[in-house]
Amino acid sequence: MDSAEICSIMAKQIRRYQPDAQIVQIPVADGGEGTVDAFLTAMGGKKVFLTVKGPYREDLCAFYGLVDSGRTAIIEMAACAGLPLVGDNKHAERTTTYGVGQLISHAAKSGCRKIVIGLGGSATNDGGTGAAAALGIRFLDGKGNSFVPVGGTLDQIRTIDASGLCPELNGVEMVAMCDIDNPLCGPQGASAVFGPQKGADEDTVKRLDQNLANLAEVIRKDLKKDITDLPGAGAAGGMGAGMVAFLGSRLQMGVETVLDTVRFDEIADGADFVISGEGRLDSQSLRGKVVIGVAKRTKKLGIPLIAVVGDIGDHIEPAYDMGVSAIFSINQVALDFSVLKNRSQSDLAKTMDNLMRFLSVL
Repeated sequence: MDSAEICSIMAKQIRRYQPDAQIVQIPVADGGEGTVDAFLTAMGGKKVFLTVKGPYREDLCAFYGLVDSGRTAIIEMAACAGLPLVGDNKHAERTTTYGVGQLISHAAKSGCRKIVIGLGGSATNDGGTGAAAALGIRFLDGKGNSFVPVGGTLDQIRTIDASGLCPELNGVEMVAMCDIDNPLCGPQGASAVFGPQKGADEDTVKRLDQNLANLAEVIRKDLKKDITDLPGAGAAGGMGAGMVAFLGSRLQMGVETVLDTVRFDEIADGADFVISGEGRLDSQSLRGKVVIGVAKRTKKLGIPLIAVVGDIGDHIEPAYDMGVSAIFSINQVALDFSVLKNRSQSDLAKTMDNLMRFLSVL
């Protein structure tokens, strides 16, 4: 479910018990799926659709958003490099961000002077090299041959030639929204933390991590930038690092960008409750995803925050100290996600119904 659908389901259940309640629905995303819609809801604008390359270089129809009278483009890399696009065919060592570069190129050539990239929900682990290649940066192997790297071939890069970078990007402000602060490599890096959910087994994770380390070394040598320990460099399979190294982007927490844009603090002031959620609340969520981003603000405002989530991981107790008042999972039965996802809407509705029944007797 996207953010707008979740808001709608929640609001419907609230009105069953509190028909006169004032409900403000704010679709929020942190850089992953729904980021474009969140900005369009807040600012107005339109979607631009075009054919680009998908995770396995297949043609697919993707999109980006135009806001601020067409001067700013909002791109969510999940639109063409997202995990849902690969289904069960998960191979982090083979997927590419090439299509993301095509979206960036189209926006720049259309006259955008600011491009915001949402880094989240990716199926990739290529350090952003695919996107860079689509924008004219050349990656050369030991024999001087140019190729488009993927996660499994980053170790073959010996030289990076950035002289052919898309000229329309000159002077364009680049902002990368990332929902985590993980470094590029190591036990908290892109491969170790996120590789398994993208289909990487233990051996593949080690190889991907070593390959990203090689990329970082070549970037240091040829581009004179050190991105290894940069917070957020590990976002989206190292796309955070690539955005900084190849495009001079700045990294900032995605949820903060959206909440500022929609004037969340102003809207939420005086509310009785704020209800938020995400697919899974776990230890990674504590590093800055949607629920915690919202919780930090509701805590300052003195408003209870109720988190309604798809699943709850271990070791999430610190969330309560960070401003979350209560956490509820919508899981109603013990079934595999492949089955549960088909009943997500009804399970969310039932959970909200149960929550409202309780709040109504207080």
